[in-house]
Amino acid sequence: MDKLIFTAVSGADRTLRAQQVHANNLANMDTAGFRANLELASTQALGGYGYDDRHMAKVQADTISTRAGAVRETGRALDVAINGNGYLAVQWGNGEAYTRAGVIDIDANGALSVHGHPLLGEGGPIVLPPHKAVDIGTDGTVSVLAEGATTLQVIDKLRLVNAEGTELTKNDAGLIVARTGEALAADPNVRLRARALEGSNVSAVEEMGAVMSLNRSFEIQMKLFQASDNMNQAGNRLLGA
Repeated sequence: MDKLIFTAVSGADRTLRAQQVHANNLANMDTAGFRANLELASTQALGGYGYDDRHMAKVQADTISTRAGAVRETGRALDVAINGNGYLAVQWGNGEAYTRAGVIDIDANGALSVHGHPLLGEGGPIVLPPHKAVDIGTDGTVSVLAEGATTLQVIDKLRLVNAEGTELTKNDAGLIVARTGEALAADPNVRLRARALEGSNVSAVEEMGAVMSLNRSFEIQMKLFQASDNMNQAGNRLLGA
């Protein structure tokens, strides 16, 4: 009976963690460039004396959904959406991380950033000189029109990378990083769509369906607790008799 409790506790804990993943997805339905988290779990047998009949649910590192989100035109020069697969590189600590969010901001010094993280180019964080217009090409080339100039001047090129979804995860800040911890190689095939933004790839229908399924799973775990308690009481009565 006590072995049944191990299984029930493990299943209930896995259900709680999965609920947190799907709740976070739903909370970011309107976040530009957000990639839905996918919760993964597997069974793990527990060894011990006698027959190994205890199994636990092992929660593995979350992976992310690489499905594309809907793209909308914004008309803003510093908004970009990625066509197909690929990611923008931003500075994170002493290294770099990646994002699909294309809402690029510029501060008083001309430094470009995404959600407060410096945007990386081929030469490091991008800082624009004084200008009256800026243009981002489909290949990530960043050009400006300086005061008094009549032609655009290339300043830098966005660092664009690509990787399979299984190679990626998220860090504590919600930014995408490689599972190996290493920086991804630049991919010259990644293309951008200027003056547009990609929305979240979260499907409300899929997330709500998953939540309902997890609720039913949790109810089953609670019934297992009750069944284990009933069996313990019956065993105690037999011993007492």
